[in-house]
Amino acid sequence: MSGIRDIKRRIRAVTNIQHVTKAMQMVAAAKMRRAQDRVLAARPYALKLAEVAGRLAGAANARELPLVAPREVKTAGYVLITGDRGLSGAYNSSLIQLAETCLSQEERPVALVTIGRKGYRYFRQRPVKILKNIVDIKDDFDISQAGELARQLMELFLQGQLDEVNLIYARFYSALHYTPRVERLLPLETPPPEEVVDTGYIFEPEPTGILTALLPRYCEIKVYQALLDAKASEHSASMIAMDAATKNAGEMIERLTLTFNKARQSAITTEILEVATGAEALKDWQ
Repeated sequence: MSGIRDIKRRIRAVTNIQHVTKAMQMVAAAKMRRAQDRVLAARPYALKLAEVAGRLAGAANARELPLVAPREVKTAGYVLITGDRGLSGAYNSSLIQLAETCLSQEERPVALVTIGRKGYRYFRQRPVKILKNIVDIKDDFDISQAGELARQLMELFLQGQLDEVNLIYARFYSALHYTPRVERLLPLETPPPEEVVDTGYIFEPEPTGILTALLPRYCEIKVYQALLDAKASEHSASMIAMDAATKNAGEMIERLTLTFNKARQSAITTEILEVATGAEALKDWQ
């Protein structure tokens, strides 16, 4: 009977876990939908701004600007955007693995800026220089937070602590699809002179003047978009992971229930045999 009680106890425990994972799945789905709306609303503006900045960067004097001018890379910087918490499947590990790949392939000195506890906790135990660590970015963060982060990255670049800044984050595509990727933030990528096409646009003031005013905004929006994509991808991964955990708990409950029924049937059969055997023994004694 102790075995039957243990099985019943396990069924109750797994059922409680299933209730928790189901609730977490619903919460993650609600957060993911809100984050998805924000990503899709901001993406057209970010893409158009990048297009305009890239077109302006093709101007003759644009490559002389501090945020555009290519220079010898003495220290390559990577901004790793991970989550603060787990329970999101392979979301954090896939980003950390991509960062590991980028760092291992680098022949130049590297430095990290980590956003999120998971990436920081991993790389603080490894021989990598971490310049900054930012945690507790809320789901409802606004563009001012992204602007502050972008200003810090531009400051590191302009001061020469970093000669190149790359973003490592998860790009959100749908509720079931996100992809870890690496994108360069600074210096602004410019097309080769031979690929620059005269579009016939007349700029007022000069293209370099517009680009000088536009570049801080470009960096701010690019960081903002990366954070939005990262949040939506994290909630999507959490929703998928909790859905899988809920289904696994259901399958485990079914197996435990079957085992419980078999054990109970075996115990009942044993008791019936004992009663019958006792009755036969009593007849023989009489």
